[in-house]
Amino acid sequence: MKKMTEHQIIAILKEAEAGIPVKELCRKYGMGNSTFYKWREK
Repeated sequence: MKKMTEHQIIAILKEAEAGIPVKELCRKYGMGNSTFYKWREK
């Protein structure tokens, strides 16, 4: 997985808040669930 910028991470978290399933976002951006949840903790 390529490194995401802070701006990209925020955009992905906002998509999740908008109701897009985490599993779908992970597939779309090629990242693991654990990565997503680490970002969300911050």
